[in-house]
Amino acid sequence: MSKDGKKYKAAAAKVDRLKNYSVDEAIALVKETNFAKFDATVECHVRLGVDPRQADQQVRGVVVLPNGLGKTVRILVFAQGEGARLAQEAGADYVADTDEWIKKIQDGWTDFDVAIATPDMMGRVGRLGKVLGPRGLMPNPKAGTVAPAGDIPRVIREARAGRVEFRLDKTGNLHVPVGKASFPNQSLVENLNAFLDAVKKAKPSGAKGNYLRRVTVTSTMGPGIRVDAGV
Repeated sequence: MSKDGKKYKAAAAKVDRLKNYSVDEAIALVKETNFAKFDATVECHVRLGVDPRQADQQVRGVVVLPNGLGKTVRILVFAQGEGARLAQEAGADYVADTDEWIKKIQDGWTDFDVAIATPDMMGRVGRLGKVLGPRGLMPNPKAGTVAPAGDIPRVIREARAGRVEFRLDKTGNLHVPVGKASFPNQSLVENLNAFLDAVKKAKPSGAKGNYLRRVTVTSTMGPGIRVDAGV
């Protein structure tokens, strides 16, 4: 659907582009302006007042959305021994415990949404940087996806529940899903507030002036709606 399509124009006409809506108002309007025939994803886009080129102004973090994302999350765990056993018991979709798995991924197989690793496996996993890095699938200690064997079940639970990693892009923006259009309003409000709280807590030491410059929510095909983020 192009942006000059009748449905988009009708939806966009309901939005005051100069107004910053409250979180509750914005979510209600996202649902009202969603015209997709499928269960659209509700997304949040944040323009930050930071310089992504500066090391002390990087923004990265993880949030577990209280009401999940409404989608099936396929989880791969790089682990051996006790870690592999715990991963299997915790319901990991794939447990990569041999070099055959490493080669399979090097050859281009990436049919999973989250990759988790125990520290002792990172020497091997490091060889997969060119495949996993560009797809945002590389296990990372800062993101909580590199964890000791005993923590693997918790990390898997969080991934299933709606664990979202956010990271500043080259243009100084964050983009994350916060649920589905079919969710009750209150569930989307709680998810959006949890994400915005996490972004505020991730404010880097080098950030100056207005940190959250613009917050917008939208459905997959719907118009953008500006949100008053309370700062």
